[in-house]
Amino acid sequence: MSQPHSAPTLLVDLGGTNVRFGVADPSLSQPLLPDSIRRYRVADHESLVSTAKQYLADTGLQVRRAIIAAAGRIDDGETVKVTNNPWAISARQTASALDLEYVHLVNDFAAQSMAVTLLQGDDLVDVGTVPRPVIGAHDEQTFAIVGPGTGLGVGGLLVRGGHCSVLQTEGGHAGFAAHSPEDISILDYLNHKYGRVSNERLICGQGLVNLYDAICHMVGARADELKPEDITARAKDDSCPLCTRTVETFAGIFGSVAGDLVLTLGAWDGVYLTGGLIPILLPWLERGRFRERFEAKGRFRDIMEKVPTQAIMNPEPGLLGAAALAVLESGRPLLKRG
Repeated sequence: MSQPHSAPTLLVDLGGTNVRFGVADPSLSQPLLPDSIRRYRVADHESLVSTAKQYLADTGLQVRRAIIAAAGRIDDGETVKVTNNPWAISARQTASALDLEYVHLVNDFAAQSMAVTLLQGDDLVDVGTVPRPVIGAHDEQTFAIVGPGTGLGVGGLLVRGGHCSVLQTEGGHAGFAAHSPEDISILDYLNHKYGRVSNERLICGQGLVNLYDAICHMVGARADELKPEDITARAKDDSCPLCTRTVETFAGIFGSVAGDLVLTLGAWDGVYLTGGLIPILLPWLERGRFRERFEAKGRFRDIMEKVPTQAIMNPEPGLLGAAALAVLESGRPLLKRG
């Protein structure tokens, strides 16, 4: 690439409902420029290119390259069809349309995973009492990142000898494993409704609705037509016992899913909880059922009790992670050694 590595970089965090933009200066210790952040609704725009052009016009910012973190599987590093979104993205066509040197496509949870390297104290809340890990404190560390929003994202961060790399996965679509009589009843209800039941059927915004419907069916109650925000609001003000049970059940199953992820990835160094639902559901995650089921892994309970879990409270982890990737691509190290 002929241009300087520190060139300003357009950052895009593309989800099922919203697309967020920002700009990174890779030469800075905090590369994401806070005044550059804007959010647009996907449904209000016909394509990513048209939205990016509007963003650049709205802000007057100039960029030379882009990193797009998209909620979908990246094919050959060149194209992505966003899972819960009508847009299909081509790196080459996007670069041409926006007159950029290049566009780097990554899975959104690859970016979320990289965000961990730039998080600061107030960006995190401990869930449980296990001491918080230090990224880069050891030559080999493995972390898991999991988060419910429009869907359920799963990623991994590998630290090896001071270098970071990410695992881009679609782990949210792994099958739901029932662990209790209540789980089995929920699985039976959703299996009849959907066929195969993935973790994402339960652990995301619509998953709250699915859980609420299943719980109402289990107790023989009529389910109201509620949105995810209605369920959490009723649980928060304690006006609906079934909504309260729904968010408590969500927290428990989420803990089980996060614990399974530790076993699958060998993420003994910690799990980061992210996604749009985390700030809303944090009180229920902190009340015990999350950690209880996170640790309930049979012969591995003693080890799981030592694995830390933290909730990411930074409002833009996708953009922050894309900024971290921009730093890596500039050739500047993310982690300080020694």
